[in-house]
Amino acid sequence: MKNYLAFFLILTVTAASAHGPLPAPLTAPSDLVRVGLTDSDTIAGGTARLCDQVTFSRGLRYGESEANVLDVAASTTKAQTPRPVLLFVAGDTFTGDRTAPELSRDIQDAAMCFAARNDMIGVRVNYRQAPAATWPRGATDVAAALSWVHGNIDLFNGDAREIVAVGYGAGAFHVASLLAHPELQADHADVAAVVLVSGIYRVGKNASDSEKAYFGTDASQYDKRSVFPGILNVDAPIVLAWAAGDPANLVAQGETLKKTLCGAGHCPRSTILRSRDGIASAFGLDGSGDSLAEPTLLLVHQLEARGLP
Repeated sequence: MKNYLAFFLILTVTAASAHGPLPAPLTAPSDLVRVGLTDSDTIAGGTARLCDQVTFSRGLRYGESEANVLDVAASTTKAQTPRPVLLFVAGDTFTGDRTAPELSRDIQDAAMCFAARNDMIGVRVNYRQAPAATWPRGATDVAAALSWVHGNIDLFNGDAREIVAVGYGAGAFHVASLLAHPELQADHADVAAVVLVSGIYRVGKNASDSEKAYFGTDASQYDKRSVFPGILNVDAPIVLAWAAGDPANLVAQGETLKKTLCGAGHCPRSTILRSRDGIASAFGLDGSGDSLAEPTLLLVHQLEARGLP
C-alpha cells in the first residue's frame, strides 16, 4: 500500500477556557494563512520529508476559546473529486502534557501529512482540557469542530460525507463519548467512521488524578459519564486499537469495549499495536505489521467504495 508511513498519533492539545457560539463559515480559501515546513521545523528533517508537497492552514478558529482552533493539511496535488477527511483528536491525558511542545508539533504534523500524502485531508483538533474544562467539554468541543469541518472543508476539496475521526488517548474517550451521548452532539457533527486508540471508556473508583480533574471526584457520576451503553447504538464502522505495552487498565478498557460491541452485534475491527512507546514501531515505519496505517486506510477505501449519497 502506497505511503505505508508512520501514523504518528501521540498528539498533545492545548488548554484554555470558555466555549461559545461558532464563528461564521469561512468565505474563501484566501482568508487562510498557509504555512510550509522547512528542515529547521523538524527533527533531523524527517517531518519535512514526509510533508513535502503538503500545505498547512493553521490556527483556524471553530469557537471562542483560545483552545478552540484546528489545523488543516492538504496535498498540493490537485484532485478531481473531493477527498476523505482524517480528523485527529488526541491527548496523552485529560489534563494534557506540555513537556515537549516542539516535539509534539512535529509528531502532530507527521500524522497530518500521512493523511495528505494518502489522498485525504488531515484535520487536527485542539480542545479545552481539565482542570479548566471538565466533563463534557472535550466532547462538545469535538462536536463544534466537526460542525466547522462540515461547513468549511469543501474549501480544501474535502468531502464532509467521509470524515473518519481518529481519537487517541483522552481523545479516544472524547470521540467515543460524543457518539455515545446524542445530547452532546451539535448540528452537522456526524462522522462516517471512527478509530479509537488506547482510550479510557469508563472511569472506575481507582481513577487517576488526571481523570478526576475531568470527570470530577464524585464516583457516583462516573457510569453515566462513560461511553456505555450509548456506544452500543453507534452504527458507524469502528476500528479499535491498543498497544501490547499499554498499562493493564488501558488494555482491559480496549478488551471490554470490543467484547461489549461484539455482544451487541457491532464487532469492531481491532489491532494490537506492538508498542506505544516507539512511534515508528506502533505505526509501521519499521516494517512491522502491527500498524494502524493499513486498517485506517482500508476503512477509508471502504467508505469511498460504498458511494455515500
